[in-house]
Amino acid sequence: MPKILIVDDNPADQEIAARILCQDNEYQIEFIDSPAEAPSRIAADRPDVVLTDLYPANQQGLQLVSRLHAECPELPVILMTDRGDEETAVEALHCGASSYVPKRLLERYLARTVRRLIDVSRDQRSRVRLLGSMKQNRATFFLKNDLEMIPTLINYFQEGMSHMGLGDESDRLRVSVALEEAISNAIHHGNLEVDSHLREHDESRYYACIRERQSQSPYREREVEIKVSMSETEAVFAIRDEGPGFDISALPDPTIEDNLENASGRGILLMRAFMDDVFYNDIGNLVTMTKRRGE
Repeated sequence: MPKILIVDDNPADQEIAARILCQDNEYQIEFIDSPAEAPSRIAADRPDVVLTDLYPANQQGLQLVSRLHAECPELPVILMTDRGDEETAVEALHCGASSYVPKRLLERYLARTVRRLIDVSRDQRSRVRLLGSMKQNRATFFLKNDLEMIPTLINYFQEGMSHMGLGDESDRLRVSVALEEAISNAIHHGNLEVDSHLREHDESRYYACIRERQSQSPYREREVEIKVSMSETEAVFAIRDEGPGFDISALPDPTIEDNLENASGRGILLMRAFMDDVFYNDIGNLVTMTKRRGE
């Protein structure tokens, strides 16, 4: 049974998070009030995921993220954010956090975020194999609008990065988050042309529209082209959809107050936080992301 450690000094928030997580899954959930207790508890209990408040008043949440990134890079850490936490949350993503969920949107995002990171990190740890003779790897994929294929493809990329010695487990986990966002965006908003703003107002209609367009022309015929080039120094991913593109300059800045809690722009924020370079072409249907080997 997966273990989850919740770090939050608000009993009500602890209870809400635990209730949401246990609705459709079986988890062993432990609670602590202070980030200072987390390292010793993690060493003793070895949780699969840490879910933590940011503790913005004293920066303890940010300090915990940095310490866990250094000591347990394979452990996914998810932030729970409040309004006003935007700047610290972005900094924490750069320091090693795996994702974030606004507290007011826990019901919508928490369970799927935790499940996804548990699945990715466990599969990553079980499948990593060293191939010391590999010096370079290039591949091109043409992916149908099949969302179920995304985790399989990302696992392939993670293994390739491991073989090349690119990053630690935490780096590769965060690259997988960036890739999932980029490929999902290419399918949802590119090939299927489903407006991200629909998700803000009616999430059930948003996913219903995705399902409808997967079987409608011209959307169903479109593919996502994914080119990857890996060496011992960097991994470059180029993801192109067959949609009309979009104006990247018109996207609201997700780091300013209120926007961090919106679905629109959240994926691009994660991509930019977790990759060294993120570039779009002029029409917005091709994104190229680079992750370099750390010194």
